[in-house]
Amino acid sequence: MSPSHRIALRDAAQEPFWLDRIERPEPLARLVGDVRVDLAVVGGGYTGLWTALIAKQRDPGRDVLVVEQGTCGHAASGRNGGFCSPSLTHGLANGLQRWPDEIDTLQRLGARNLDAFERDLDAHGIDCGFGRTGKVAVAATPWQAESLRASVGVANRHGEKTEYLEGDALRAYVDSPLWAAGVWQPDYALLDPARLVWGLRQACLDAGVRIVERTEVTAIDTKPADAVRLSTAYGLVAARRVALATNIYPPLLRRLGLSMVPVYDYALTTEPLTDEQLAAIGWTGEHGVTDAGNQFHYLRKTADNRILWGGYDAIYPFGSRVDEALTQRPETFDVLAEQFAATFPPLADVAFSHAWGGVIDSTTRFCMFAGTAAAGRVGYALGFTGLGVGATRFGAEVMLDLLAGTRSERTELTMIKRKPIPFPPEPARWIGIQATRWSMAREDAHGGRNLWLRSLDRLGLGFDS
Repeated sequence: MSPSHRIALRDAAQEPFWLDRIERPEPLARLVGDVRVDLAVVGGGYTGLWTALIAKQRDPGRDVLVVEQGTCGHAASGRNGGFCSPSLTHGLANGLQRWPDEIDTLQRLGARNLDAFERDLDAHGIDCGFGRTGKVAVAATPWQAESLRASVGVANRHGEKTEYLEGDALRAYVDSPLWAAGVWQPDYALLDPARLVWGLRQACLDAGVRIVERTEVTAIDTKPADAVRLSTAYGLVAARRVALATNIYPPLLRRLGLSMVPVYDYALTTEPLTDEQLAAIGWTGEHGVTDAGNQFHYLRKTADNRILWGGYDAIYPFGSRVDEALTQRPETFDVLAEQFAATFPPLADVAFSHAWGGVIDSTTRFCMFAGTAAAGRVGYALGFTGLGVGATRFGAEVMLDLLAGTRSERTELTMIKRKPIPFPPEPARWIGIQATRWSMAREDAHGGRNLWLRSLDRLGLGFDS
């Protein structure tokens, strides 16, 4: 790493930019004593808060309790890039490969979910900077450009408005010597992820939802006939129904143990940039940008004109270890800083204000799954695989339908009825993931599809996204 890149990272705060705010709410009280409720929601991120809020919308008299082990939004919901996709399937290509017979239904439900997402923000006065500002996917190699060109016709046939960009048309959105082509997707939203989770938290409280923070659920007991019991350090929760919204943290149900793996993702934010600096890279709009590599980057501007630059490295720790210490990885921050300077030479000397990581609950099919246990008394929606800002609201509705025993268009989806292929136990899991990462990097560098990736595609695994 060059000295200039080390200087750029020298003063970066080792915490998420989004959470480093004076408006971050004070923690709520822990659970102390035993309580009995109609619905207990385990997890106070997007999935859990949407579940609690929609549960009260459906039945205002329902007694709902959210139990959060840290503080609402301290994990993935406060650390992501703030991209809010209409897709429920981690993109059209992934959904089309897996569920071709119902992809148009999934596309329609995804668009409807994003509309409902926006309506709920307005109805509850949640100011999180939500805007359908659009996104550009850019190509760094000829084979990536060809793939993007081919995607336009497919997208338009399935209800997505997209446009292929080259030359000046691309430079009107963003200008980098590394990118020669791209695809414009206008119906894509950006938002402030921390303000979203804090807004959902307050909306839940306003609706009468009880929330306890710094309260870890250590065990679940589904044997009692009258209620599912959740054990915590200082009290017991007895609930008629339980919704598990735990992301990659211990799922409490043994059957879910091999359904997901933790993948650590990392990001930087620059210091605030001037209008002249942004004009030097042609980025005068408010849209987001992603690149088309397997090891892809995502970037967007913040409200105060920083650039958030994240992605590329996706690190799986042996044994599926989840540890706050893994959210800081200097070697990845070094790589991201060098890549930023190569992508935007006019900004090569810009300093970074924050450097952080977060953990993604990745499945073999790269998108969410949901289901029930304990004769329908426990529901779960998990595995959003890094594209869950919008999809978590859909997952909440699916989980509530399942817990109510209600058949709906959502619950009848093959995507919901069939669960992802589980990951193998260690050490086969680690070996397989490392082989996949190596193969994806090789494909990014040289194009083509090697035997390992083709085999995964035939098995229906999710590494083609």
